[in-house]
Amino acid sequence: MNNKLQGFNVLLMGAAGSGKTYSIGTLCDTGLEVFYLALENGLESLLGYYRDNGKEVPPNLHWARIKPPATSFMDMAEVAGKINSLSFEALCKMTDPKRNKYSTMIDIFKLLNNFKDDRTGQEFGDVSTWGNDKVLVIDALTGINEAALNLVAGGKPVKNMTDWGIAQSQIINLITKLCDDCPCHFVLLSHIERETDQVLGGSKIMIATLGKALAPKIPVKFSDVILASRNGNKWVWDTANPTADTKTRNLTISNNIAPDFRLIYDKWKSRGNI
Repeated sequence: MNNKLQGFNVLLMGAAGSGKTYSIGTLCDTGLEVFYLALENGLESLLGYYRDNGKEVPPNLHWARIKPPATSFMDMAEVAGKINSLSFEALCKMTDPKRNKYSTMIDIFKLLNNFKDDRTGQEFGDVSTWGNDKVLVIDALTGINEAALNLVAGGKPVKNMTDWGIAQSQIINLITKLCDDCPCHFVLLSHIERETDQVLGGSKIMIATLGKALAPKIPVKFSDVILASRNGNKWVWDTANPTADTKTRNLTISNNIAPDFRLIYDKWKSRGNI
């Protein structure tokens, strides 16, 4: 394969239960080596793709799970006590003395520097050195959101605008690195929320991230932005929804696309004469 050709970057967004994680199984069917970073409890859904189709989990699927730090009930009680006793102004000025335990964002960076497969223990090195025979999947953006904000503010009950600004920079820097500086394919899964369209009125489907200002900046980094949804008893992909900021370079414009990454991969190969 021509490793000089930049891989596709896909942002797959949708509500819970829209088949986002399940569809990752079709990535392995392309023959690509798939590296799945689970920041949520999505691995069971992905493995369900093979169970439901009577297939063995293939050797080209690798995964790693990064869990957020556990919070004890006593930690919750301490925070609740401060909320109950301090003024809002005092809460805003608080810092979290236990902030260093919120290292999930650091753990993400370290894993991307050397991806270690939980399944086999094998190490695959720096993601930015991978070619287009590999694909990184992050499930999901919500986990990155929480990790970035906790990195800055820890468990303090009120996050201020400075906290949010620093966290947003961490998120956009990570996504920019993965989209612009990594030759491998990249798939980011994201939940959605409805926001008011300040220009046209009505509501708009947007990715769920930290703040309205950040949400429009992330999709522009991707070659394909797809809305996953359920249509009756089947899952579909949508690139034509007028209330969502979708776009496509490797799919047709339609609201009834089969949720299959082989469609994207085949189009990408044809565009690169592979």
